[in-house]
Amino acid sequence: MPDGTERSTISLAVNGRQHQIPLDNRTTLLDALRENLGLTGAKKGCDHGQCGSCTVLLGGRRVKSCLIFAVAADGSAVVSVEGLADGTDLRPLQEHFIEYDAFQCGYCTSGQLCSATGMLDEIRQGWPSAVTEDLAAPTVGTTDEEIRERMSGNLCRCAAYPQIVSAIRATATAEATR
Repeated sequence: MPDGTERSTISLAVNGRQHQIPLDNRTTLLDALRENLGLTGAKKGCDHGQCGSCTVLLGGRRVKSCLIFAVAADGSAVVSVEGLADGTDLRPLQEHFIEYDAFQCGYCTSGQLCSATGMLDEIRQGWPSAVTEDLAAPTVGTTDEEIRERMSGNLCRCAAYPQIVSAIRATATAEATR
C-alpha cells in the first residue's frame, strides 16, 4: 500500500455467523465489530480497557475488545451482546437484569451482560477468584463478594451495582436449582 498501512482479511465467527473482514491491521476487535459488522452493542467507553463497556466473549472468555487487535482474534469465535439471546428468547441472565432493574442508562449493560455470562461460566468451571475462600473446594460459591470481585472490571456510572449483583446471584441460584 502506498501509505504503508498493512491490511489483512480476517475470519471471525461472530454470534454464530462466519465473517471475512478486510481491515487495517491496527483495527481493534471493538472497531471491527462496530464499524465493519454494524454490531454496536459493545460500547466504546474509555478506549483504554478500564470501564468494561466493550466486553465481549472471545473463545468463550470475557475480554475487553478495545484492547485486542482484530487480527489477533483471526479464526476465533466472538459473542457480543447481540448474540446472547436466542432470537427473541432472552437468557435467564438478561431476564434477571430486567427483573432486578440492573441497568439505568444502559450504556454499560452490554458489557455487564457479556462479563457476567463469562464469569458465571468461570464459576461453573470452578475457577477461583481473588476472594475465593477455599481454593481446594470442589465448587466456587456465588456470594455477593465473589460476584463483586469478578465484575470489578465493569464500571457503571449510574451505580446500579446492587441490582447487577442481585441479578447475577438470581441467575446463579436458578442454575444451581436446575
